[in-house]
Amino acid sequence: MVARHLADATVLHNGVQMPWFGLGVWQAKDGEEVEQAVKAALAHGYRHVDTAAVYGNETGVGKAIRESGVAREEVFVTTKVWNSDQGYDSTLRAFEESRKRLGFEYVDLYLIHWPVKGKYKDTWKALEKLYQDGVVRAIGVSNFQIHHLQDLMVDSQIVPMVNQVEYHPLLTQKELHAFCKQHNIQLEAWSPLMQGNLNQPLLTDLAHKYGKTPAQIVLRWDLQNEVVTIPKSVHENRIVENASVFDFELSAEDMEKIDGLNQNHRFGADPDNFNF
Repeated sequence: MVARHLADATVLHNGVQMPWFGLGVWQAKDGEEVEQAVKAALAHGYRHVDTAAVYGNETGVGKAIRESGVAREEVFVTTKVWNSDQGYDSTLRAFEESRKRLGFEYVDLYLIHWPVKGKYKDTWKALEKLYQDGVVRAIGVSNFQIHHLQDLMVDSQIVPMVNQVEYHPLLTQKELHAFCKQHNIQLEAWSPLMQGNLNQPLLTDLAHKYGKTPAQIVLRWDLQNEVVTIPKSVHENRIVENASVFDFELSAEDMEKIDGLNQNHRFGADPDNFNF
């Protein structure tokens, strides 16, 4: 299903609806900066906000949602357990801390932030418990490669509902995407705009062709590939611009051209080799 409206949602394998498009708040400062960004996004029709314990802005995200005038149940909120909190008991404690900071009874999606060796299986068991207890509506992972997913699924009760990874035209992750589709795991893109490195001649050409910006071309490509996407911005005009991608469609030929930009290039850390 290709998203045609900002409110359109994918259905996760447990039946929960997750909006295709959302606001990422990585690097947004807690307090006024993140609060204004979240309120602007909600005022302009966004219904999905992605944060994490390590971002240090869960408090501001929760406050902004409460003050926005939009009902809590209409906003899909994701947060994540940080690496130093991984393990069974420590994850349960970390979740309670996140929930307290957000000020919510429940979280819509809780993710393991990175596949910490020797810990992510116990962490996943904690997520399964949180899910069974009804305090999270969906559970998933972030930055998991195929082999991490296979390892996790060997003795897990629940298949992850989401895998949030670095995904953009220079890192198309085709094999991982195919594996996730095969197992009904929804792929989600972080850093979809390549941390601003949009100066690809092809993207410029397509922007002219469709009367859009290079960023909008990339975000549309994400959506047509059935990848949930959460571009980050704290500027209202950019938040609006990022979401203005539902009034055009890229041709199959242009989708293929963008796929052809792939260089397996990461702007973020390598999930097989990170030290934090």
